[in-house]
Amino acid sequence: MNGCNITLAGAQLTAFGSGALWWDAHNLLCVSDLHLGKSERILRRGGAALPPYETRDTLSRLERDLEATGARIVVCLGDSFDDLAAAQSLSETERLWITRLQAGRRWIWIEGNHDPGPIDLGGSHLAELPLPPIIFRHIAQTGNSAEISGHYHPKAQISMPGRSLSRPAFLLDSDRLIMPAYGTYTGGLRSSDEALTRIMRSDATAILTGRTPHQIPMPR
Repeated sequence: MNGCNITLAGAQLTAFGSGALWWDAHNLLCVSDLHLGKSERILRRGGAALPPYETRDTLSRLERDLEATGARIVVCLGDSFDDLAAAQSLSETERLWITRLQAGRRWIWIEGNHDPGPIDLGGSHLAELPLPPIIFRHIAQTGNSAEISGHYHPKAQISMPGRSLSRPAFLLDSDRLIMPAYGTYTGGLRSSDEALTRIMRSDATAILTGRTPHQIPMPR
């Protein structure tokens, strides 16, 4: 798999072009902000009908990453479901698919602001996961370090001759790594947004996802 090797608090990590993060020392794959069931939630709340394929597409990509890495630990870093009702509305096929992916693995659901509580699926349900020297949580906390979080759906834009390119991105500095959203219907927040520039150090970098991940100075 194509990836960019990075270091946080001495931990050797790999940011994959898919938006997943690999920690080889722990045989651990981390994904953030799957937002499974988003099309169902939008329709339920009176929004436009979207093609109901995003859950299957997201699970297909996750399955490929799990097969490629052989991960034994999986950390879903919050907002795995678009809300608790979306988790309850998964089809039987989708629920069985998740159960099959969980088989033989330690599976950890970190609570997010969209899914702030246990869901009726297997695995452990935690507010955050300390795995020294790293701590996994959904939302970055200012003043903390060695943390991996999600929530913001960061994306980075770069200018190229005749066009610009915008992609979901990992944001990295000496204190933290903010994950891109892994889900299919998730959108993103530009790295130049104040919500991100105020918590990332001035020397932060962005790792653009895609077939060949690229690490660049974080656009501000």
